[in-house]
Amino acid sequence: MAARAIWTGVVTFGMVSIPIKMYTATENKDISFNQLHKDCKSRIKQQNSCPTCDRKLEPEEIEKGYEYGKGQYVIISKEDLENIPLPSKGAIEITSFVQLNQIDPIQFEKSYYLEPDDAAKKPFALFMRAIVEKGMIAIAKVSIRSKERLCCLRPVDGTLVMETLLYPDEIRIERGKPMPDVQVSDKEVAMASSLIDLMTEDFDPEKYKDNYREALMKVIEAKVDGREIAASSPVAQTNVVDLMDALRASMETIKARKAESQEEEEPIAAAAKGGSAPAAKGKKRSAG
Repeated sequence: MAARAIWTGVVTFGMVSIPIKMYTATENKDISFNQLHKDCKSRIKQQNSCPTCDRKLEPEEIEKGYEYGKGQYVIISKEDLENIPLPSKGAIEITSFVQLNQIDPIQFEKSYYLEPDDAAKKPFALFMRAIVEKGMIAIAKVSIRSKERLCCLRPVDGTLVMETLLYPDEIRIERGKPMPDVQVSDKEVAMASSLIDLMTEDFDPEKYKDNYREALMKVIEAKVDGREIAASSPVAQTNVVDLMDALRASMETIKARKAESQEEEEPIAAAAKGGSAPAAKGKKRSAG
């Protein structure tokens, strides 16, 4: 849980107001780098400077300007932003309830979680229980970071998560675009469908990790220690001549991988039940 709320306000649900605090729900784990001067390895400083006055500017000397014409700006002050007449200022105003599957995932932007003030725990719990039992999520608007954002509120276990959503004019894909006009046979569709069936499973996020980040850290540690870095082999590129052959080969590979995984899991399952681990399949006993 975050130590400090990034926003405080209320969730308005009809005539009910629920005071809440908002926290960032996700964390960027990317490895960051500093920019260095190639000659002396000193860290480069990013400075705000004025090309007309030819000097570095202090933070209090900088203001926001909107360019309404070439080289012409209107100044927008902090007070101007604070005084924008919006009903969603200081409030997450719920406007409707929908099914989660009605929202295209491309619209999801950023995740936050909401916690109620101590005095608002009962209405907060009532709201959470009601949307869980209805199987719905709330659509709302909220003004944060100089923008009125569309958002949805959805329960995640015992937490109320707010997802900011992109507006339709912020999405660059073309809606209603037809599929590529190419001939696909029923046999190819059936084979692709079978491959999908083979690869279908429940989503378990714990199975996935950032392999690139781990590999990059190994490179960094090796360079710190002065060790040589072993180059990885490039992924082999194959030209698919026959789509059916490629689908068949994919299915055979996945079937073999699943059989191998099952063989590895059987001794573990047997040991967990208190039984003896079965002998490995497909291996001949030595004659001696």
